Amino acid sequence: MTDVAFQRCISPQCGATYGVDEVRTACGACGSLLDVAYDWQRLKPPSKLSWFEQKWSRRYEPLSLSGVWRFHELLPFAPPEKVVTIGEGQTQLHSSPGVAKYVGIAGGRLLLQYEGMNPSGSFKDNGMSAAFTHAHTIGAKRAACASTGNTSASLALYCSVTKLMRAVIFIGSGKISYGKLSQALDYGALTMQVAGDFDDAMQRVQEVSSQLGIYLVNSVNPFRLEGQKTIMYRVLESLRWQVPDWIVVPGGNLGNSSAFGKAFIELHELGLIDKIPRLAVINAAGANTLFELYEHRGLRWNGGKPQEMSSEYYEELDADKKRASTIASAIEINRPVNLNKCLRALDRCRGVVREVTDQEILDAKAQVGAGGLGCEPASAASVAGAKMLVAQGVISPEEQVVCILTGHQLKDPDATVAYHTTDQDQFNKVLGSRGVRRANYANRAVAVPNDLVEIIKAIQLYS
Repeated sequence: MTDVAFQRCISPQCGATYGVDEVRTACGACGSLLDVAYDWQRLKPPSKLSWFEQKWSRRYEPLSLSGVWRFHELLPFAPPEKVVTIGEGQTQLHSSPGVAKYVGIAGGRLLLQYEGMNPSGSFKDNGMSAAFTHAHTIGAKRAACASTGNTSASLALYCSVTKLMRAVIFIGSGKISYGKLSQALDYGALTMQVAGDFDDAMQRVQEVSSQLGIYLVNSVNPFRLEGQKTIMYRVLESLRWQVPDWIVVPGGNLGNSSAFGKAFIELHELGLIDKIPRLAVINAAGANTLFELYEHRGLRWNGGKPQEMSSEYYEELDADKKRASTIASAIEINRPVNLNKCLRALDRCRGVVREVTDQEILDAKAQVGAGGLGCEPASAASVAGAKMLVAQGVISPEEQVVCILTGHQLKDPDATVAYHTTDQDQFNKVLGSRGVRRANYANRAVAVPNDLVEIIKAIQLYS
């Protein structure tokens, strides 16, 4: 595969290329991010997306079962015998009338892509399978990541199940939910708790990986994003290969938005889709770098020459000692490593960026839960953002909108319990400290004495 797949600098002014057998996170010539690119003329991918439907009758084959690798022809950087899969990508696109009403979208036009059904409970497994596959092809023995929790859980899981590598994870002190931390610890990862936040951990893991030759699986790794492209393939598959009007996705390190943009750009260039959907990236207000730079300061892709304003902004953050702070811990990131790739996606997808408060996130999360799909707080940013965009008139109530739910409810049960609790002290400790003032859609437990008559009375009263 190495002669038809390669790594390429995303800067059109540079365009330097490297083999897929190299381990790189940036261009050696100009320092820009890298894409995994393909010689499609020689590869000759399927002429229509419906061709992939034949894979469903061969689900006894691991690559056809995987929701990532059944699309191998659209990410052919590794030979089939080197692919590492644990059955990731068994996720579905759900209609949720209750959430649609809450957002203001016509019935049946709002859909939720629920990535919480992945083996580790989040979308990260899509990208981890691809990055792990690349690591396996080059003979890596250790793999590392910085994480707010989901990446570490996914890496630890792949290492534990396959026994191919040892996981080394870096987390910020006090910046990870117990649900996610418990996974990494249970799966046997070497866990380094760095005094600082995710951005500090990200800096250190890059330095350590470089010095010790450890394979880095964060989304700055271009192979990670190849796997995350397949989330969009599954969305199209569920829609019988029709393109929706909008994709709405939470924005943290900006790997998903970058991968989704790349997926649609490639499909359009290959003639497999006739239009590209619009993209909305939703920041948490307490970690709103993309929103600030894109909507307030006018940062754009600019033909591959983005204005140099991110460094200046980061200096402002440092001078003000401003750290990312949001209940949506999965997107609690101030220095997104995929910023420029996301700018490219926003450019090609006619995108918009919004920020939502923790109050809006948790109210949206409660609505998602009431519809039967529990999600972690960061996931609900997409629903809160869609509601905002409908209210602003950016999204029409008649348009078809797909919101990405990135992780399972049990990733962060503390936030869920605190939102629904009758214990004001617990509410204030977990949520009130982050500016959340009320639980507008709380489903509170009913306290009753241990008395059959009283229990029956309560059930009759409240049900």
